[in-house]
Amino acid sequence: MKTAALLATFCVPAVLATAPLSGKTLVYCSEGSPENFYPGVNTTGTSSDASEQIYDRIVEFERGGTKVVPGLAETWEISEDGLVYTFYLRHNAKWQSNKNFKPTRTANADDVVFMLERQWKEDNPYFKVTSPNHSYFDAMGMPKQLRSVEEVDAYTIRITLNQPEAPFLADLAMMWASVQSKEYADAMLKAGTPEKIDQEPLGTGPFYLVQYQKDALIRYKAFDDYWGGRARIDDLVFAITPDASVRWAKLQKGECHVMPYPNPADLETMRKSPDIRILEQPGLNVGYLAFQTRKKPFDDVRVRMAVSMAINKKAIIDTVYLSTGVAAKNPIPPSMWSYNDAVKDYDYDPDAARKLLAEAGYPNGFETDLWAMPVQRPYMPNAQRIAELMQADLAMIGVKAEIKSFEWGEYRKRMQAGEHQMGLLGWTGDNGDPDNFLHSLLGCASAETISGGNVAGWCYKPFDDLVTKAKVTTDQKVRTDLYKEAQVIFKEQAPWFTIAHAVQLKPVRKEVTDFKLSPFGRHTFYGADIQGK
Repeated sequence: MKTAALLATFCVPAVLATAPLSGKTLVYCSEGSPENFYPGVNTTGTSSDASEQIYDRIVEFERGGTKVVPGLAETWEISEDGLVYTFYLRHNAKWQSNKNFKPTRTANADDVVFMLERQWKEDNPYFKVTSPNHSYFDAMGMPKQLRSVEEVDAYTIRITLNQPEAPFLADLAMMWASVQSKEYADAMLKAGTPEKIDQEPLGTGPFYLVQYQKDALIRYKAFDDYWGGRARIDDLVFAITPDASVRWAKLQKGECHVMPYPNPADLETMRKSPDIRILEQPGLNVGYLAFQTRKKPFDDVRVRMAVSMAINKKAIIDTVYLSTGVAAKNPIPPSMWSYNDAVKDYDYDPDAARKLLAEAGYPNGFETDLWAMPVQRPYMPNAQRIAELMQADLAMIGVKAEIKSFEWGEYRKRMQAGEHQMGLLGWTGDNGDPDNFLHSLLGCASAETISGGNVAGWCYKPFDDLVTKAKVTTDQKVRTDLYKEAQVIFKEQAPWFTIAHAVQLKPVRKEVTDFKLSPFGRHTFYGADIQGK
């Protein structure tokens, strides 16, 4: 079945008629539009997926795994004290070009310094371009970790830390560390259009951007000079399709090859289709309800515990996740090392919840808001339905919850600013390390900045001391013990109501070959191919 040829003629959006597709075309039914093409300020998988195709990092995760492998750096050395990292860059990583700029050199140390200093140094001319909120960089404590970044020579970078950082190498393989061209940045700054490097991006990655129409499509072409070897497909199209039912219909018709976040109710039908196969693996994620602990009444742990006891978690999983989720009791998934299975979850007990509310001074309950995402996420298939179930449960203990929602980018921004009282959110791990959940989402450092991931605004010193100590410890057994103790404290203090860990499911057409699931939920199309062409 020559699906790619059919797509080029009939199935892709009409807007593409002005720019004909050729050769092997893979269409991905993306769930939404990216905020921009600068990973340093984005926190959503939607935006990361759009940038993933364009950029490289100095180190990468192996395709489909968590092992750190060479990227723009061919080799590296780490000092015995864990403070100094020296990276030796490859000499053959060519930059893409566009109508704005033609590069004169390959990627080098200047570009890596620019990537870091743009997020680190407030006097850098690009620090505030697009946004000054470098969410990942700040939440992981990079401003305090970095002592110096030195260009040893054109292809050698030395990074010195203030203290050891166990997950540092894996951190550099995350999307925030995507390398942009310093030469392009300088040219656009001189032209008075610095924002173009984030809107019309150039990278050293396997695909370059051809066209972007918000809420419609993103079109890429294979970069012939990619240092890793040309991609096996010629054209890559993101057909932006927010509705999961529409994505499924397009997949059935051959109008797209890969779709994310299927409706759990559609899975049985999908499994019966002769043209579809479902890739599946445990999800490195967690969906949760965050309490804004800096606002009344959620500054009282008794209120947080009462709400946690009042919500019927099993009913939510049975109704919304169906067979695609397992109950979450910890903020990290069971597949992650240091998971503490000895932690006991709250029982569903409305009577006990009412008593706790009375003790806290709310015998008749209270009014609050309950925020629900407008989009499907890997950790939550239907936030609106979950919010409705929670709303009904809370009404039984006298808590009147008003459901609120906003456009996805606005939702994230407002939650980070702490405007909510209760809000649904979640997280998919970025580097395979517990630090990425426990410190990035619950540590004091990420609660102190408006761009941080700690949307509960929770800063509890006994917990923070443990996860901060674990960051600077290289012995994994010691780190495991610290993280297990931290999970006990988390449960006692209840800054979140943990809901579920969702199974990662990806329906793909059978003509797609060698597309690999990422444990981090990334969608990377380099290496994938299509049969029949």
